[in-house]
Amino acid sequence: MMAEFGLAALWLAAALAGLQLIAGSLALTSRGQGLAGMVRPVAVVQGALALVAFVVLVVLFCQTDLSVKLVAMNSHSAKPLIYKLAGAWGNHEGSMLLWVTVMGLAGGFVALVEKRLPEPTMLATLAGQAFVSLGFYAFLLVSSNPFERLDPPAAEGQGLNPLLQDMGLAFHPPTLYLGYVGLSVAFSFAIGALITREVGPAFARAMRPWVMGAWIFLTIGITAGSYWAYYELGWGGWWFWDPVENASLMPWLAATALLHSASVLASRNALRAWTVMLGVVAFSMSMVGTFLVRSGILTSVHAFAVDPERGTFILALLAINIGGALTLFALRAATVTEGERFALVSREGALVFNNVMLSAILGIVLFGTLYPLVAEAMGAKVSVGPPYFNPMSAIFFVPMLIVLAVGPLLRWRRDSFARVRLGLLLPALLVVAVAIGLAIVANVGVLPFLGLALAAGLAVASLLPLRGRRLTRTPLAVWGMVVAHFGVAVALFGMASESAFSVEKLVAARVGDTTQAGPWQVKLERIDPVAGPNWTALEAKMTARYGQGAPVEVHPQSRFFWAPPQQTTESALVTRWNGQLYAVLGEEAGGGRWQLRLWWKPFVTFIWYGGLLIALGGLLALLGRTASDIRRFVARGKIAERRMEQGR
Repeated sequence: MMAEFGLAALWLAAALAGLQLIAGSLALTSRGQGLAGMVRPVAVVQGALALVAFVVLVVLFCQTDLSVKLVAMNSHSAKPLIYKLAGAWGNHEGSMLLWVTVMGLAGGFVALVEKRLPEPTMLATLAGQAFVSLGFYAFLLVSSNPFERLDPPAAEGQGLNPLLQDMGLAFHPPTLYLGYVGLSVAFSFAIGALITREVGPAFARAMRPWVMGAWIFLTIGITAGSYWAYYELGWGGWWFWDPVENASLMPWLAATALLHSASVLASRNALRAWTVMLGVVAFSMSMVGTFLVRSGILTSVHAFAVDPERGTFILALLAINIGGALTLFALRAATVTEGERFALVSREGALVFNNVMLSAILGIVLFGTLYPLVAEAMGAKVSVGPPYFNPMSAIFFVPMLIVLAVGPLLRWRRDSFARVRLGLLLPALLVVAVAIGLAIVANVGVLPFLGLALAAGLAVASLLPLRGRRLTRTPLAVWGMVVAHFGVAVALFGMASESAFSVEKLVAARVGDTTQAGPWQVKLERIDPVAGPNWTALEAKMTARYGQGAPVEVHPQSRFFWAPPQQTTESALVTRWNGQLYAVLGEEAGGGRWQLRLWWKPFVTFIWYGGLLIALGGLLALLGRTASDIRRFVARGKIAERRMEQGR
């Protein structure tokens, strides 16, 4: 009965989404204003019912209820509990249920707390959110029912993909979905503002926390996913421009541009058209990513759906949502006034320039991701990878970094470079010094060379906005900007260092052999059989010594899972402050030899330290902006009370 209870909750949530759409739309007309009072409560109850459905699915996975088809296909009685939980969203149907659950909860939260927007704009926003949600409810109930029964129940489950049985993948998808759904809320705000022609600072202030939250979660999700792929897949890389990687990067690029535009509109009443358009584009990229991952047109460890019917359904949703939003924007674009003007040399001008650069990079990634799919549909096999993405993105990324260093030092509205040139002297000299040093002592490629030099300059420039301030009184929003920009410099340093200085060794070693990998000496001691809760493995015991330091043990494994049957490699990492030793055990090569892959990756961990700093900067800015909005709201309330008292 539990599965039927979850399905009933899902149907009721879908019905309430339809009611929310109808009531919200009619409430905008003169005859339907009486329906306005029911829209917010309906949104809250809809989110609660979606949560009930998802909790039921999680319980079914924890109980390993093999009478439910989804559980039988993605779980196993011998699987550890944490991976039973992850199995609830580590599949197509469960992940889409998580999507609609978070979307329903987000809509309910907006309905409960958002009081700053005019009521018509709020009603239009909730109607827009219901419209988007209704499409996903229909998708689940028509073609992807997560509560479908098996008759008779399976004797045992097939288990979760072993590559997904990892702590990183237990939390990576939920963080991305929180980001995607946050962008859906921003999309709904943009639609509501366009419908009611209320594109102004109040709209941006209501949208901004959702964009900021979505951006933070996307940053964490991408960072976690990159590190998972790095250590779990055994390939030694942290980014390969895989289409599924790009599917999460594209919304992040759009959200980064949207975040800055919304902040300018909220505080300076400028960039109105930019903000609305980016609100549409950011969620559109989330929808494109959903189509790529769920449609079955990609072969990837991340891609769950292989049913063309589902792909067609998602494509239809994408066309309706994106096409409808773009059509509405085209019809109402003339009503979106320009807002306050600003000079080319100003902080707003710098933000617009970087928005253009981010949009250009987004276009490059989108083209490089979709072009091979279109070519394959026409009968041609085309591979697009780092040789295309790296240089093409760098054309726009390098000038963006330069403006990123200068922009925070510029004044709003109007400024001149002459005023800030002395402040930029130290970062510029540091860039030149690092470039000269690299040219003398190292032989590195053009892109790593530029990355290392610019990372040094940006790291110093990112701290300059704190100059002359009392640090204890510096607003959290300023600290957030500084930390996030410093995080970009740290991540760039890690990327460039890993690319420039990595050392790789592929050897066939016997027990007792020693291999040199950069500054590390690695000795193969023995190969032992080991067993885990749902796998067996061959484990290499190796001792590694950095220079003349003390030896440390390294234990890479070659695992075999039996539910479902699959062989994986489990890399072993030794982390120092200046990099990581990365070891992988391969196949037996004959003659008592074993294939070993060893990498020394200088400063590679700075990539993920930088990602976490970027997310931390976003969190500080969100807390600072939220506190400021609360103070403004309280101050307005006190003013209103005084006026009422004076009126008496």
